[in-house]
Amino acid sequence: MQHITILGIESSCDETSASIIRDGRVLSNFIANQEIHEKYGGVVPELASRAHQSNIVPVVNSAIVQAGIQRHEIDAIAYTAGPGLIGALMVGSSFAKGLSISLNKPLIEAHHMKAHVLAQFIEEEGKTLPTLPFLCLTVSGGHTQIVLVEEPLNQKVIGTTIDDAAGEAFDKAAKILGLPYPGGPLIDKYAQEGDPFKFKFPISDIPGLDYSFSGLKTAVLYFVRDQIKTNPAFVEENLNDICASVQHTIVETLLAKFEKAMEQTGVKSIGIAGGVSANSLLRKRMLALSEKGCDVFVPKFEFCTDNAAMIAIYGYYMYKENHFGDLSTTPKARMEY
Repeated sequence: MQHITILGIESSCDETSASIIRDGRVLSNFIANQEIHEKYGGVVPELASRAHQSNIVPVVNSAIVQAGIQRHEIDAIAYTAGPGLIGALMVGSSFAKGLSISLNKPLIEAHHMKAHVLAQFIEEEGKTLPTLPFLCLTVSGGHTQIVLVEEPLNQKVIGTTIDDAAGEAFDKAAKILGLPYPGGPLIDKYAQEGDPFKFKFPISDIPGLDYSFSGLKTAVLYFVRDQIKTNPAFVEENLNDICASVQHTIVETLLAKFEKAMEQTGVKSIGIAGGVSANSLLRKRMLALSEKGCDVFVPKFEFCTDNAAMIAIYGYYMYKENHFGDLSTTPKARMEY
């Protein structure tokens, strides 16, 4: 049996990651985070690019070593071609192209958001892969999408945000509350001890399957501003309840449209993807949909946030279809789905 071994490289934002996947199974998945952005309250593109330049060689080397393979065993190199920060993308694409030339191996251009969905199709011992068609709620700091997957490489966005993404709403709410970046995981942490019904925030319900989170961000801002006028210690005294209420509102908004999409499509094979799919309440509420007769797929935490395993599995499916890129392709900050 001839194996298919793919090296995946991810550098779309502030994680430098490399992964080796063989026949759909992860042999290694290395991620180097960039803590430098914390003091700035968000990702600084120029600093991200510099950090990628420092990290990419040791990260790729570590992935190859941990996988226990030799470089010549790699069949193709998949890299994130977009969407993402253009400077960060260029570091990953330039390295991938250089390695492609030196090893004489083909390149595969990976779509970052499609790869998030395909993280669900990584094979593991005892794991059942999603049946097709598959309906996926992809939620991250930059995107919020409902994706209908007819085939692994045939994905259609049937709902998206018209303004802020859900992950952005989490982070902006956290910033309003004085929490450090990244704020989403901290809201999840404090919400564990709070009352999700203590404070009521608006749940948007625009037509169709699209989302809007800008109204929630504004509502939280005005709510906190008005409360601290009468009680300067309001946030400190009510942090857990505010976080729980914000998280409840975001998750309710996400699932209201997703359940509507389930009804419209009739698809019972469902799941989540993207960084916000690590949120504990979203995972709990999604798993509860199994009570409605759905097969629910929730990825491991390491495959939720940006990682190269998802790029490698995307490359694996592209390789099987003989879809290869070339050295002339340039990465793009924005890409059509």
